[in-house]
Amino acid sequence: MTVPKGKKVDVVTLGCSKNLVDSEFLIRQFKANGIEVAHDAETPDGEVAIINTCGFIADAKEESIDTILEFAEAKKRGDIKQLYVMGCLSERYPGQLKKELPEVDKFYGKFDWKDIVSEIGATYRRDLMNERSLTTPDHYAYLKISEGCNRTCSYCAIPIITGKHVSRPMDDLLEEARRLRDSGVKELQVIAQDLSFYGYDLYKSYKLPNLVDELAKIDGIEWIRLHYAYPAGFPLDVLKVMHDNPKVCNYLDIALQHISDNMLELMRRGVRKNQTYRLIEEMRKQVPDIHLRTTFITGHPGETEKDFAEMEQFVKDIRFERLGVFPYSHEDDTYAHKKYKDDVPDEVKQERADRIMEIQNGIAKEINQAKIGKTLKVIIDREEGDYFIGRTEYDSPEVDQEVLLHKEENRELQKGEFYNVEITDSEDYDLFGIAK
Repeated sequence: MTVPKGKKVDVVTLGCSKNLVDSEFLIRQFKANGIEVAHDAETPDGEVAIINTCGFIADAKEESIDTILEFAEAKKRGDIKQLYVMGCLSERYPGQLKKELPEVDKFYGKFDWKDIVSEIGATYRRDLMNERSLTTPDHYAYLKISEGCNRTCSYCAIPIITGKHVSRPMDDLLEEARRLRDSGVKELQVIAQDLSFYGYDLYKSYKLPNLVDELAKIDGIEWIRLHYAYPAGFPLDVLKVMHDNPKVCNYLDIALQHISDNMLELMRRGVRKNQTYRLIEEMRKQVPDIHLRTTFITGHPGETEKDFAEMEQFVKDIRFERLGVFPYSHEDDTYAHKKYKDDVPDEVKQERADRIMEIQNGIAKEINQAKIGKTLKVIIDREEGDYFIGRTEYDSPEVDQEVLLHKEENRELQKGEFYNVEITDSEDYDLFGIAK
């Protein structure tokens, strides 16, 4: 079958940045076949729509279903001709989705999305299998270094969806990073479900420090940022790489989820409270300027007020620079779903999450105020209204705060360029500054 001339495809990506990378690989294949592609368009108008779904927790599943239903209605109206669904949700519930959403032409899982290319009449190009069409601004990109997860956390459906941890060979990753550099990328967001485990399945030792060190040797890459480390078995050598190489941002995203020994055991986290405190102490000792991002879960089965009080105290003690909280979601087929009763009322889960964020708001405000008067390196992401908007090395796109530079007070700034910026003011989750 030949591709109809002028065919246009809309790709919609839901969920995390790991899904975004999959969509970018797919888009590259379409473009190589002469197909016009729009990603996350405000008003999709393609002949074909492809929705890359998330199936992690209840809210994400609901968003995915709502989006599919929206496009199913568009298909009924004749606005689109074909509708395909891929990603985590359809990997997790293929039979159920086929039964309940007959408007969808075909469902694909997380790993068989390549077949969509031939489904719509194009040819899958194996010579381009490691190339992507970026949907991010030209100056930064995500580098996914592995799939899957070997951990057995009670609450998590990710291993059910993605299977065991599979590292990508280091040579492939370095080749991809160089290709991204050649396309204009200056900042790499290194991502995985579990960065800490990288390399063990291929090399029989943890290779994250080696990989980061090699990435930092690539000319033209100026920032490297690390996302989604795991506390148990964290490769401490990566801290030396971070300390010694200015290209490696003093930033680490490490999900801790709880601090009470009772909850860490129920959650099957493989780490204890005292180990967690010691790990953070070591991080801040080796990299004094490190900014830590973490997440917590409130209301996991068995969580008592005493357990939660320990979490509150932990947040006060550590003063995380970046923090998020999720009320517990009782997910199908997880260990917690099979073994525990969802015994914390939803309103208590949310109330506890709100209490943690109230503490964090005060901490974030104080940390930002301490930056006033300092000069920080900032990359400009975009223009918006009266401002140029950028980020420091301590801030990841989409999830962290930004630096706002008013156009009246700043010379013409260029997107994707770095500037030294004096911080002049702050809010709880934003900074304001003037480029020098």
